[in-house]
Amino acid sequence: MNIVKRRTNIKLVVNSSIERHPVPVLGVDYRVKIVYKNIKITELDVEEKTIKISLPNKYKKMSNTAILDLAIEKMYEQIANVEIERAMEKTRIMVGFAPEEFEIKDMKVLGKCEDNKIIINPKIVKYGRRIIDYVVLHQYCHLKYKTHCKAFYDLLKKYEPDYKYYDELLNRLEK
Repeated sequence: MNIVKRRTNIKLVVNSSIERHPVPVLGVDYRVKIVYKNIKITELDVEEKTIKISLPNKYKKMSNTAILDLAIEKMYEQIANVEIERAMEKTRIMVGFAPEEFEIKDMKVLGKCEDNKIIINPKIVKYGRRIIDYVVLHQYCHLKYKTHCKAFYDLLKKYEPDYKYYDELLNRLEK
């Protein structure tokens, strides 16, 4: 039996990747997969329940955990820009007034109102749109009433009759 060995030049491309799951976005859990590719700018693609983030190969040198945390943080910020703007406009139309300004800023709480300015944490996009809408409405009510007085809750109840449900839910989520 004559066995002939053939040499073949095969170029094997190995894409290093890292994953984390679940990552909540608007109340839905997604898997996040980061892939390093020969590209110049970052790409984001959503397929079913997976968010695929393609990064330039130059980022391979960074710690996988650090790059994943940074990518998820940036993703939350981008989604927050759209979702919080939507909720602010919806609430402005509903209540008939608006803050002087609002800001999206990472902080320990999901939302706060200071000096007629509403500040919303970008990580709020982990939760569903109804929670985002409620937190924004809650902060709008603080534009009229700085404390949680009876008039504050009357205003809140006027626009969200189930406000107690959301308060309890948020108290559990923020712990």
